Amino acid sequence: MPVVESFTLDHNKVIAPYVRVAGNEKHALGSVVEKYDLRLLQPNVDAIPTAALHTLEHLLAFGLREELDGVIDISPMGCRTGFYLILWDNRDPKTIATALTRVLERVVDAAEVPAVTPLECGNYRDHSLFSAKEYARQVLAAGISTDAFSRQVV
Repeated sequence: MPVVESFTLDHNKVIAPYVRVAGNEKHALGSVVEKYDLRLLQPNVDAIPTAALHTLEHLLAFGLREELDGVIDISPMGCRTGFYLILWDNRDPKTIATALTRVLERVVDAAEVPAVTPLECGNYRDHSLFSAKEYARQVLAAGISTDAFSRQVV
């Protein structure tokens, strides 16, 4: 059976919010792809409702691309406690945490959600900017750590 890194993480021991490297792949020709766990809420304690998660996904998809070069994808976790960010090249988790903080600060001030028409979004009715702002405020108030097992806030 293949190893799925996120299923080997002890979700009872992590302390959210945090950013951590969740894996990387190096191609034989030298290309590197790295995956980050952007955990916003404590696993098995809380979960982001789908409308807020969907709105955060849209805002992070645009915002993180403005902050970081080489973003391949930002996807919500099925458990609804955070997101996976996939990038080209290796990065310092502090760089990712700083970028995430900046984007969440912009979420708090956002007046609209990008790409929410039926043409652009497969579930365009399922958004909540109000709720996304509330979760962004909650994460910012707690601070984002770069150590999943302690509160070493950046």
